[in-house]
Amino acid sequence: MKLLSAAIFLYSIAILSSWTVLGSSDFNVLDYGAIGNGKTDDSKAFLKAWNDVCGATEESPTLHVPDGKTYLLNPLKFQGPCKSKQLGGTLMAPTKDEWISDGKGQWIQFFDIEGLNLQGGGRFDGQGSLWWKDCDHKHCKRPTALFFHNCNGLQMKGMKHINSAKNHISINMCHDVIFSHLHISAPEDSPNTDGIDISESTNIFIEDSFMATGDDCIAINNGSSNININGITCGPGHGISIGSLGKDGEYNVVENVHVSNCLLRSTQNGIRIKTWEGGYGYAKNITFEKITMKNAKNPIIIDQYYSSYAYSRKMKGMDIKVSDVTYREVNGTSANEDAITFNCSQARCSNIILDNVNIKMTNPGEKAKAVCQNADGKVLSAVPPVSCLSKSH
Repeated sequence: MKLLSAAIFLYSIAILSSWTVLGSSDFNVLDYGAIGNGKTDDSKAFLKAWNDVCGATEESPTLHVPDGKTYLLNPLKFQGPCKSKQLGGTLMAPTKDEWISDGKGQWIQFFDIEGLNLQGGGRFDGQGSLWWKDCDHKHCKRPTALFFHNCNGLQMKGMKHINSAKNHISINMCHDVIFSHLHISAPEDSPNTDGIDISESTNIFIEDSFMATGDDCIAINNGSSNININGITCGPGHGISIGSLGKDGEYNVVENVHVSNCLLRSTQNGIRIKTWEGGYGYAKNITFEKITMKNAKNPIIIDQYYSSYAYSRKMKGMDIKVSDVTYREVNGTSANEDAITFNCSQARCSNIILDNVNIKMTNPGEKAKAVCQNADGKVLSAVPPVSCLSKSH
């Protein structure tokens, strides 16, 4: 079956402005029974319209949501196969009290859609404040706001995303993705509100975006490779992270990551690699360059004891192997004295290279330091001195 070039849109409670995807055929949600009074559930109307958009024979059908109305939609899943062209609008989630499920899973889901293009002034509001207030532990049930699965050729540009109950954006098994000019924000104390989480995905480009959250601005997780991050302003938050990897004794891998031209301000961590004790696999071929820190805690950190797993592997070296990590032109100020930390497992971190690294304390009267364990590599130029790094064999 030929995949069509179509338009997709989903949200959960209200659209305050219109959005229209240009195409040769118009599919208006009002024609499918949407009321738009902010009280009647319009979910079925939207799904009917979407099904016809995907089934259209025209080259570029349009899903049209008129302005001047408020559309109440509960959490929905937009399913392919279907090619999609563009999306815009103001999208708002239900509050926790209005949520119809137990909070598991996702608010907005995009599955098996090729060429999905979301751009231009749209806004996603996850209304997460009640979720955060009622969440007194890390693992309480809360929905991820946007979840993309098997959406190859995905593009998102110029969108604003605020106050997700949990992760703002998660992508899984997606390839050839471009995110640019995004604005993602949630309060510093909002739990687990990652900006963008990546897993089992390749050829990902995240560019020229602002992120201020209560967790990682970007987290690169298992099965990810060829990840390119450029021009990100991050903070507050937990920085830009590889991992965590190896949770629950799992085999995890990440490789070929390039992070450049980023600014991290008042983050709890800067550029970080984090793995669980007891997991196994590898993280390799990772480059951080032209990174500026302003009052960041733990500006450069590899932490292979992020958290322990109850099952202890008996074979020596059966941990996540971290190798071929380069820090080049990384500078700025640290909020704590451990400006550089390489806390590696018995598998050892190997071929760590520091080239033109200069990190000083935010308080000029204090002195930054480097600490290492089981770490091998080479120092070309680094402040503070990293004498604890063993020479690579």
